[in-house]
Order: sequence, then C-alpha cells, then structure tokens
Amino acid sequence: MNLLVGNIGHLSVIVAFAAALVAAYSYFQATRGRKLGDDDTNWLRIARVAFFVHGAAVLTVVGCLFNIIQAHRYEYYYAWSHSSNHLPVEYMISCFWEGQEGSFLLWIFWHVVLGFFIMRFNRKWEAPVMAIFSGVQLFLVSMILGVVLGDVKIGSSPFILLRDFMTDLPVFKMNPDFVPKDGTGLNALLQNYWMVIHPPTLFLGFALTLVPFAFAIAGLWKRELTAWVKPALPWTLIGGGVLGVGVVMGAYWAYETLNFGGYWNWDPVENAVYIPWLVLVASLHGMVLWQKRRTGLRTSFALVVATFILILYATFLTRSGVLGNASVHSFTDLGLSGQLFIYLAVFSVLAIALLVYRWKEIPISEKELTLYNPELWVFVGATVLCLGAFQVLFTTSIPVYNSFMGLIGIKTNVALPADQIAHYSKAQLWMGVFVALLSGLAQIMWWQRNDKNTLVNSLTAPVLLTLLGTALVVLLVRYNGLSISPAYVVLTLAGLFGVLANFGTIFTLLRRGISLSGGAVAHLGIALMLLGVLASAGYSNIISRNVSGLLYSREFDEELNRDNVLLWRNETTTMQKYELTYTGQYFDVPGVPGYVDKQFLFRTDDDYKALARAPIVAEGKTYYKTGDTVAIMPENTYYRITYKDKESGEQFVLYPRAQVNDEMGGGGLLASPAIKKFWGHDIYSHVSSVLDPRKEKQWSDVKEHVLAVGDTIFLNDYFAVFRAIEPAHETAGLNLQKGDLALQADMIVHGEKRQYHVHPVFVVRNRLVGRVPDEVDDLGVRLSLNNIDPVAGKFTFGVSTTQKDYVILKAMEKPFINLLWSGTLLMALGFGLSVRQRGRKGVITEAPDAASTAAPARNVRPQPVS
Repeated sequence: MNLLVGNIGHLSVIVAFAAALVAAYSYFQATRGRKLGDDDTNWLRIARVAFFVHGAAVLTVVGCLFNIIQAHRYEYYYAWSHSSNHLPVEYMISCFWEGQEGSFLLWIFWHVVLGFFIMRFNRKWEAPVMAIFSGVQLFLVSMILGVVLGDVKIGSSPFILLRDFMTDLPVFKMNPDFVPKDGTGLNALLQNYWMVIHPPTLFLGFALTLVPFAFAIAGLWKRELTAWVKPALPWTLIGGGVLGVGVVMGAYWAYETLNFGGYWNWDPVENAVYIPWLVLVASLHGMVLWQKRRTGLRTSFALVVATFILILYATFLTRSGVLGNASVHSFTDLGLSGQLFIYLAVFSVLAIALLVYRWKEIPISEKELTLYNPELWVFVGATVLCLGAFQVLFTTSIPVYNSFMGLIGIKTNVALPADQIAHYSKAQLWMGVFVALLSGLAQIMWWQRNDKNTLVNSLTAPVLLTLLGTALVVLLVRYNGLSISPAYVVLTLAGLFGVLANFGTIFTLLRRGISLSGGAVAHLGIALMLLGVLASAGYSNIISRNVSGLLYSREFDEELNRDNVLLWRNETTTMQKYELTYTGQYFDVPGVPGYVDKQFLFRTDDDYKALARAPIVAEGKTYYKTGDTVAIMPENTYYRITYKDKESGEQFVLYPRAQVNDEMGGGGLLASPAIKKFWGHDIYSHVSSVLDPRKEKQWSDVKEHVLAVGDTIFLNDYFAVFRAIEPAHETAGLNLQKGDLALQADMIVHGEKRQYHVHPVFVVRNRLVGRVPDEVDDLGVRLSLNNIDPVAGKFTFGVSTTQKDYVILKAMEKPFINLLWSGTLLMALGFGLSVRQRGRKGVITEAPDAASTAAPARNVRPQPVS
C-alpha cells in the first residue's frame, strides 16, 4: 500500500486551492482603482508567483493521479473503479478523465495553460482578466478538494482510499491494508481511441469560453467597453473551432462505437455541449460586427456572458445527478450538487449584475439598417442560432424544472417528449435551413457594395445553380424509388445555396488577389455539414431486410426480425447486391495487426492469456509459435463478415464486435459497428444478436464410437477420419509433469469448405485419468478421447454437437456522410484561417473597404471616460 503518492496529490490540491485564492485576491488588488495596464507592481508580482505556484500544484496533482492509475494502485478508489491490470496505456489515459474528479482536473489543467498564455501575450489585460481566471480556478479546485468541515463536504478527492470509500465492507474490518489485485476496469464504451482525444479537446473548448468571458467582464469592470473585443476575438475564434470539433468528435465516436445507427441522439449530455457552442458562434458574429462595422457591441457582451453561464449550467446538468435516467452518460451525483449550484449562481449573478450596471454605457450604433446591409443578416443569423439553442435548452431543462418544483413542494407532471429525436430534429432542421441560407447571403453581401444591382448580380449565379441542383437531387431521389418530403427539399436547397454562395465568395476573393476569407471557408464547411446530415440521416437505407419470410425468433421484436439478416457460420447469404459470409469469432491480440481467429487460441484459467494452437501469422510475419503464451483482450469478440459484390466481384471484410460488460445493460452484450467507407456512402454494420460468448455451450448427449486408426465416422452433416495417435503437445495447457502420460488423437474433420485438425487428449497422472476434448467452432462439434485399448488397438471417442454458430446482422447504407466529416474539417480550417488573419500584427487582413466601415463608425456614441 502506497500512501505517499496520495498524500502528495491531496496536499497539492490544497496548495492549488490556496494559491488560486491568493492569485485572485492579488490580481484584484493590483488593478483595483487603477486604469487598465497601470497595475500595482507589488501586488502583480505576488499574483504572478501565486498563479505559478497554482500551476505547479495542478501539474503535481495530474502526475499523482496518473501514477495511481498507471501503477495500478488499487488501494485508491479512483484507480480501482476506473482501471484494471489489462488496459493498454492509451486507455489508462482515458481512465484519467472517466470520473468526475479527473474531468474536473482536466478542465483545471487547461485553465492553467490558458492563464500562462494570457500572462505572456496579454500583459495590458493581465490583472483584471487573471483575477477572473483565478476566481474560476478557485471554484473548480474546490470540486476536487475533498475536505470535510463539520457536516459540510467540500469537493470529492480523487485520492480517497478504497477502504475509506467502502467502510462497510467486512474485508476492511478484518484487514485495513487489504488491496485488490485488480480493478473493475474502464467502461466498455470508452475503450476507443476517440475517447483518448475527444474529452481533452472538449474540455479545452470549455476552458476557452472563459477567455472571452474574462475579457468582457474585465472590460465592464474597467469601463474599457470597446477595447476588450480586439484581444478577445482570436480566443473566441479558437474556442469556437475547438469546441465545434470536440462536439463532432463525440458524434464520430458515437458513430463508430454505438449501434443506434447514427452519430447524434439528442441525449441531454450531448445537448449540454451543443447549446453553448451555438451561442458561442453567435457571440463570435457579434464581436466581428463590432470589430469591422462598429455595431452589435451589446449583443456581443450579452452572448459572451451567456456562453460561459451555459457552460456552467451544462456542468451542473451533467454532474449534479439531476438528469437521473434522462441521460445514458451523465455523471452520478457525488454530493456536489450544492457546490455546483453555488458555482453557477455566483458567476451568473456577478456577471449579469455587472452587465446590467454598465448596460447604458455600452456604445451603440445609430446607423439605420436596411435589407441591403450585411449587418442586418448577420444579426438575423445570430438570432437564429440563439433560438435554436433555446429550443434545445428548454426541453433539456425539463428534469431541472421538475426537480426544482419538487424541492419547493410543488408536484409537476411535465414530461420529456416521447420521441425526443423527432422533437428536436423538427426545430433544428429549420434552424439549419436558415443558417445555410443566411451564411451564404451574408457572405455575398459582406464582400459587395451595398447596392441593389451589385447584390442581384452576385446572387444570380448561385441561386440559379441551387435551383438546378435541387431539381436534379429530387429527380435522382425519385428515380431510385425514394420519397422526399418538402422539408428535405427546402433543406437541400438551403444547403446547396450555402455551399455555392460561399464557394463563389472564396473564388471571387482569390480572383481579386484578396486573402482567403476564413469566414467563407467556415461557412462553406457548415453548409457541407448540413448536406451531410440531410443525406446520411434522411436517406439512410437498411440493406439487411429479412426476405426469408420467416421469423428468427418470437422473442425478438418486430424490428429485429424485419431489418436484420441471419448468417450461419461459413454459409453464404445474399443481401441485396452483396453476398455475405460469416467466418468466425476473433480476438484482439496486442501487438498483432488485425485480429486473431479464436480457433487458433486455447483458453487458459487466466481470461487474458491463451496458448497458440498453431503459428499466429499476420502480414507474412510470425508473431507466436505453436505453444506460445498469447496475451488477449477477451472483453471484445469480433465477428468476421466477408462482403462480396455480386456484380463487380470486389470483396471487403468487416469486424463488428460485441463487448461483454454486465454494467451496460442489454443482457451484458454491447454491440459496436464496423464501417466500410466509400467516397459516396458508408456501409454501416453491427450485430444485433449472437451466441452469448460468456455462456457455456449447450452440448448434446455424448455418443461414443470405437475406432481404429484409419476409420471414418459421420458427424451430422460432416465426416471425420482418425489418422493417428501421438504424444500430446503443451498447446492444450496440460502442464505435463515427469511420469505423466499424455496422448492425443489426430483427426481430420471435413467441413463444407475446409478441413479441420482436431486433437482430443487422453491424460494419465498419478493413476488418474483425464480427458481434454477439442472443439470445431465452425461446425459446432466436440470430440473427446474417452478410452484406449492398446491390446486391440481400439480407441473410444465421444462425440457431441451444439447449435451452430451464427450472427444476426443489421447493415445500412449512409449516403454522402463524408460531407459531414469533410465539412467539419473545412469549418475548423476556416476558424484557423480567421485566427491567423487576426494575428498578423493585430490587423484584420480580410477587412472590408474603408467606405463600408467609415459610415457606421461616425455614428457611434462616445465612450465614457474611466
């Protein structure tokens, strides 16, 4: 039992908390009553030292927490509940943020990194901005403090010992120093490479929303009501890009890992991230309007503040336990609900109160907006984003409303929509329509002179091409026998217009010799994303329809019997234009490319160890020889499905998997899809039902056959030839000792497509007889060598059979889903270009001509002097 690392970690949390408190107070004193940049150097020096100490303490906490996970220190509850001995290193990283405490620590870490950047590159704003940063850190560190004062618990420590967490277990009363030999393991859903990079990206996006919020509050505090926008804008762009990519990463993880057939399920936790991103993008447009056209400053303030408050609200939603059963991946309540609510309330009240107090002082533009002003349409676009966010927020918050009303003694019966996917999708579809149309229209207007003739000329080509393209899409859809609803026609039209208008803008700017517009690239990406969502969700085609006319089982629901195809092992089945063959179960063997056939592995008493029954070869290289001990990952069983195109003859192989995890429901088996990507569509396949790999096979009664070498016997539809008797090998895991006698039969079983070598073993040890049967999984046959008559040269074999292996498979075509993923990359590229353009000596290289900016600038109210 190692208590030192936990003590160091817990002490570092306390130091980080104290240092954040000192930094917040010192930064506040450094700037209080002074003009921006004219800070008290003594207080500023103390504040910097305190924040550096805070950062060093946080890094120490991170190191200690990862050490208890990586070193398998199961005396700590966090390590025991989130990791196990057999996890690869990359999944140990995922263990770090699987729990609440680790995810809070990840968030705290990113704030430290961003704080150091601000101290280095934003010296003028350092004191007021870092005062807010340090205050936020103070609250966040309190979430992992793990201190009890009287009856009040402050935070939940990641370094609590298992014996202190589970005090009622008898084993700790008998032996307080008891340490489990293994942990409970990582959630099966998180054993995916996306879970190594998705959470850090998402929490970096969360952390980045604090930067514009801190600048905005600092601007209100110091009455620098316009100057804050310029330094905050690049951070907002980075935050919008990172958070957007983080959201889509989560969608891609769901697409690759979950089996509901999509990438977005409108789960409350998904919504809690999606909502602030929409508002953040809206705030970004408001800030660009002020920076370029001197309008929309109040809108910028309000939306920047709202974004950070929504991040705090999302934290409360997902970690307080208020969602209950409404979400499949919210955190359980660790007793931090009160702290979370205080955290939300403090920053919400202070920010809103300060904004209201300064509201009348915030400059506004008196320029009258007309239909030919791009500013109007940017405002409309921001409004559409906020309305879309509000619709999701309102419905997602129903459990919060019910809990609050119950807390004050009022019983409510407000329920979530029965079909939440349809409820959200209907409203969000129309938001997508308006976003696509407005993104194209605003970009064209932004780069043109504000007159009717120029606008009409610029819109003519994209509008005509959009109408032509939409008509062509409708004809192609109907030609393929599919129906298309009016709503999808409108979304197709809007998406095509967004793509063509923004592409036209990019082409025009390049032709003029102007730098590539990051905004146009980002809008082009978003329009492509909308088209990808439309095509993949609206026209996803189930190709595994049951055309046999038979029910697979009366225990299955109608959908499973209707939309799935039954594949018997090694038998070819037709599925639309493909011929499918299920060829067996496979394991993931660390260090070996691809997967290894289970028939090449002899399982041992250790679930994570097997013996090689034959050489394990991959890509022409032998990784294990016969008899070698092989490390395996038994949680995942992969089902090898060969697809063959009947027309072209081309083949590909997919390995959908089923994970064994009793905590995940669904009978303990969690299916994950396998995906074959083509340029125009994906083939998305997952198993809907399999023989449970955890259960013992139900074998028939043993039938005995007495054979001599060279005899043949019939095994149901197959036959076997007894070739020889020979000394047994260690591949059966016999652990032979001196004086033991072990013989094995060499039999060849002829199946439908291949021959199988079967080696049942007969063992004599200490005058006791033992038998090790051998199985042919492909055929559902087991043979045992039951008796030997050496005088007569006769051998007695026992034969039993079991149900032949099968999978029930669901397969779908997802047309043009690559538009969604490629659109995401374009969106991120657009954000990156915009950041780069604004970082060039502080000059916005894509600024419109002087004539378009000078007029509104003259109508700005003078800023009050601080």
